[in-house]
Amino acid sequence: MGRLLDQHLAALRACERCPRMHRPAVVGRAVTTGILLVGQAPGDKEPKLQRPFAWTAGKTLFSWFEGALGWSEEAARDRVYFAAVCRCFPGKNPKGGDRVPAPDEIANCSAWLEREFELLQPKLLLPVGKLAIGQFLGERPLVDTIGQVFQITYRGYAVDCIPLPHPSGASTWHRMEPGKTLLKQALALLAEHPAVRTARR
Repeated sequence: MGRLLDQHLAALRACERCPRMHRPAVVGRAVTTGILLVGQAPGDKEPKLQRPFAWTAGKTLFSWFEGALGWSEEAARDRVYFAAVCRCFPGKNPKGGDRVPAPDEIANCSAWLEREFELLQPKLLLPVGKLAIGQFLGERPLVDTIGQVFQITYRGYAVDCIPLPHPSGASTWHRMEPGKTLLKQALALLAEHPAVRTARR
């Protein structure tokens, strides 16, 4: 599987399917633990640093992992396969913030995720933020979503899904109630999941 995964990541880095996206695609490490994290899309810093969650949101996300799982950032990157709804930086929104990927860009990029499910056959899926959660659970309020485990089937593959809120500094949801408590519940569920326990060894 290692060779196939390396080939997949090389092809992903070279992807030019979306002309409005800012290349190159951002990819993580070739991790085969069965834990798959799906974010929204890289920010403007990630393409330069060439790793997912490399800036402010990443600091928050990795602090969650360290607190709940005892994993440093490096340990988390070695144990979690980092994917995203879109792998390239979408660019800035003229009204502020990053542009939300368009439906055609999401569709173009979904083939990469389908291939990752085929290669990795993950046991645990961690969609981070509303856009990623929506790809697997449909649009739904975070208060009805965070802090739960969902058994889902994606493209024929059954997987446990533990959604997480977006760790963006622009979002206050995870720092206020009920988000704070629901995030704590989600991280507790994550810590107890068999895929995480196996990855700890």
